[in-house]
Amino acid sequence: MRYFKRRKPWDKRDSWSFGAKYGFMAGALLLLPLLLVFGIELIQRGSVHETWSWVYANPKLYELNALLTLFVFAFFYGLIGSLLPSAAVTTLLMSIFALISFFKTKLIGEPFFPWDILLNKEGGNIIPLVTGKEALKRLAVVFAVVAGLFLLRLKLPRFRVPIAGRLALVALSLFSLYSFGLRSPWAGNMINRAGVNEIPWNQQENYGNNGTALAFTMNVKNSIVPKPDNYGESTIADLASQITGTKAEAKAAAAPADPFGGKKPNVIFIMNEAFWDPTLLPGVTYSEDPVPTIHQLQKESTSGYLLSPQFGGGTSNVEFEVLTGNSMSFLPAGSVPYEQYVNKPTPSLASYFDSQGYKSMGIHSYDGWFWNRNNVYKQLGFETFKSKEHFDNPEYAGPFISDAEVSRNIIKEVDSTDRSMFIYAVTMQNHGGYDGDRYPGGNPIKAQGNLTPDAKQILENYTHGARDADQSLKMLIDHFQQSDEPTVIVFYGDHLPMLGMDYDVYKQGGFIPTSNTEQWTDEENRKMHSVPFVVWSNVNLPTKQYPALSDAFLGANMLDLMGMEAPAPFRYNLEFSKQFPGLLRNLVIDGQGNLHKNVPETLQAQVNQFRDLQYDNLFGKRYLAKFLDQEFLNKESLPNYNAEFGGTPPSGQSKGKGAS
Repeated sequence: MRYFKRRKPWDKRDSWSFGAKYGFMAGALLLLPLLLVFGIELIQRGSVHETWSWVYANPKLYELNALLTLFVFAFFYGLIGSLLPSAAVTTLLMSIFALISFFKTKLIGEPFFPWDILLNKEGGNIIPLVTGKEALKRLAVVFAVVAGLFLLRLKLPRFRVPIAGRLALVALSLFSLYSFGLRSPWAGNMINRAGVNEIPWNQQENYGNNGTALAFTMNVKNSIVPKPDNYGESTIADLASQITGTKAEAKAAAAPADPFGGKKPNVIFIMNEAFWDPTLLPGVTYSEDPVPTIHQLQKESTSGYLLSPQFGGGTSNVEFEVLTGNSMSFLPAGSVPYEQYVNKPTPSLASYFDSQGYKSMGIHSYDGWFWNRNNVYKQLGFETFKSKEHFDNPEYAGPFISDAEVSRNIIKEVDSTDRSMFIYAVTMQNHGGYDGDRYPGGNPIKAQGNLTPDAKQILENYTHGARDADQSLKMLIDHFQQSDEPTVIVFYGDHLPMLGMDYDVYKQGGFIPTSNTEQWTDEENRKMHSVPFVVWSNVNLPTKQYPALSDAFLGANMLDLMGMEAPAPFRYNLEFSKQFPGLLRNLVIDGQGNLHKNVPETLQAQVNQFRDLQYDNLFGKRYLAKFLDQEFLNKESLPNYNAEFGGTPPSGQSKGKGAS
């Protein structure tokens, strides 16, 4: 029995002396973080040479990243109480964190952010995209190191800490990480002395310059949206006067004839997943035009290009801009408003149309919990949300419900109610990835160009989906052309597709010269964020071309096109978009079409006004409602939300079919 007796901490019956144990433990606590930071940066940078060059040029930043890693190690040491298992767990978790950040950057140009931790279900969709040889090789190295640490434990004495010491380690490490995350004075001083240059508007550069662990930790504070310096009731009162003046000027102008003959038109927004025009690749030709309906509407109807805040993913952020008129430019880089900020009734196009007597309905051919839509749509004022769970025996095209099925559901919903409808539909068929044999029977349209076989297959798979999207739009047009109900359809993509790692197909197709986003010109940056949009109606509407228009301004401009009196925030957006039709975090397009990396100083005051208005709406005290459109700005969510489909499922769950 004595053999199984638990040994006390630092039991001298071990062959190692107390001093040797203590020295080994101290060495491990100091050496492991240094090695781990080097390994994390090696994963991010791809070569020993680049990693060593960063360490050599930035020793203080390297040490600060190691200090943060030490706090993580100390936390697990205090939690587990055994040195080498704690080292193994720290190595495993931080390596996985580095791998996620590496592949996320490769796929959509953004590293791993603190708020991504909240997206556990959405993040699962990236797993099929990172199971290639490159990913498996990196994972094998990580697991080999972790296994080695556990095996080493069999050869070395156990380095246990008394319970009081463990509690102290946990408390100290949590306090230190909290201080760095929220930038307490002592942590801020250390950050400043290390020469940190935070670049929140360009997170790839931010992580590359400062190191992955440090940049990630600093972004914790960036998840908190600060109050603008000049925000207050008097500032919003001045803004309300300006909006009132704009409304008066509009009324004084000659009012155009009502194009709808006194009827309320059905208004259908279709945000087609990753829709883009593949014929824009200059080095590629196709066996036939994949998007003839889009090209025809571009010639004869209102159309243009929307400036998306996203690339390759982040659909809900585009949705947020279009529905609310708010801009991602004023929110932390990489943030997800649907997960972080839309947690109370928020004015939107859905609540506006509801106030006009419409039935406001969201339709999405995927799970309702995704991006928290089940809950967010309620806060945005939708009456009904028809997600994948409520599609009746839907048709699939590839791994997802087809775009044609979404069109059939739109037609069914409009035809089955006597009320005019506002529908915000989000498709899923052409969601990435695009490699492999995606469609049984092959692809009907062939691409020709200086493409590798893998790039050719990716592009043809994507083009197949773009063709189906175009045909699904034609299905809607053919139906509503025969309808006596006035109807307006606004069709657009949420972002450009992620066509291979490192923008591979875009490079091979001659669309951009390099995958290094820091070397892109403003024009190349604009192209990589521009998606086509078209408007169709069965009544005569004014025709207008938009060379560039941010998603945040689409709603305001469409209400204006239809001659509808918009609520105050959308009226402001309409006037603002005349001065700044394009507004991204690192790209501004002015009213003359000039491109700027940053807002020109002479126009900064107008942008600050827009920021104040957005803060008032999302985070502030809604002072604007004291002066204008109180009913719209303070509108509560509908008590009968989604009663048609049995109410709102609990967060993260689905009714009917299980969430995939």
